[in-house]
Amino acid sequence: MADAPWVAFGVNGEPKKMSDVRLSPRERLVLNAIIELYIATGEPVASQAVARGFADREGLSSATLRNVMATLGEAGLLEQPHTSAGRVPTAAAFRYYVGQITQPGRTVPGGVAGVGGQGAPESPLSVARRGQIEESFSGVGSTHEYLERTSHVLAELSRGLGVALASTAAAQVLEHIHFSRLSTGRVLAVLVTQAGAVQDRVLALDHELSQLELETASRYLNENFRDWPIDRIRAEVERRVEVEREVYRQMLTSVEELCRKGALAGDESGPALFVDGIANLIGAEQDRERLRQMLLALEAKQRLVELLTAYVDGRQQEVRVVVGLDAATPAMQDLVLIGAPARLGDTNVGTVAVIAPTRIQYQEMIEAVSYIARLSERLLEIPNA
Repeated sequence: MADAPWVAFGVNGEPKKMSDVRLSPRERLVLNAIIELYIATGEPVASQAVARGFADREGLSSATLRNVMATLGEAGLLEQPHTSAGRVPTAAAFRYYVGQITQPGRTVPGGVAGVGGQGAPESPLSVARRGQIEESFSGVGSTHEYLERTSHVLAELSRGLGVALASTAAAQVLEHIHFSRLSTGRVLAVLVTQAGAVQDRVLALDHELSQLELETASRYLNENFRDWPIDRIRAEVERRVEVEREVYRQMLTSVEELCRKGALAGDESGPALFVDGIANLIGAEQDRERLRQMLLALEAKQRLVELLTAYVDGRQQEVRVVVGLDAATPAMQDLVLIGAPARLGDTNVGTVAVIAPTRIQYQEMIEAVSYIARLSERLLEIPNA
């Protein structure tokens, strides 16, 4: 197994340091037990439930546990939904928990029978699970297929939202272009980017071009400029029209007009975004108003792009865990983002992430996101220099 991923964690983009929260060993033990019980059941945790898990431990009587839980509540780590209910971990508690399980060489102190045992397993992502992931990516050979499949696989694994965002660079790099003559002066340009996005445009030309001329133009662009940034292609074609020998001038002039009319125009809709699993969030949220707010916040493509761009740095090779995505939107405060950049050599091909309720299996999902991000190196081919 590869080394465990290094994880940055925070709230609303700001890093939260472990040193900002100071707990005694007993408080830390009880908090971890409550968090793991809440993740397992989804119900507020009563002191009696914690006491049952610590029945054989001296110094952890029911009265002691109630006092410790009260102290954790005063510290902002536990909240009580109703007067008679048990306690629920806050976003700050989950951030503290994530900080522990991601520190090198550390495991979460266990102690509740059946919920964590004596610490986290060495490999939260089992061999069987890794095999299942690899099988899910069978047949994937392009960035587009990889990102699309990733959103589905992460949604299935997390029971949350699986999200994959193509990098801006990959979304604006030429993979293939084809021209078809529609009618007099009208040409269909089909542009495929390295990220797998397909852009169709109808071009209105000033000069009539035959189908043979169009095929020659597309062949020239594909053979000479595959893997080039699209904006550089336009500039290079203009330059070559001026300096190439006369024998090529007619062909290059045709290519230049096609480019000038928008064949290689940038895609204003932004990078390709793949989302799967919205039904998982609907099923997990019982409060209809909170659900409405959450869906409104997530349905805007631009909002998801902003979240991934803000929290996951494509230049790094780390998993980022962010608990509480938007303080201004109550429903988003109860969501966690676990994301990582997918790379191919020195190139960032996109971002893969899970957005889910805070009661998620953190260790397994951190490992799953990291593992899938690293799969890009094996599934895809390094682009030409």
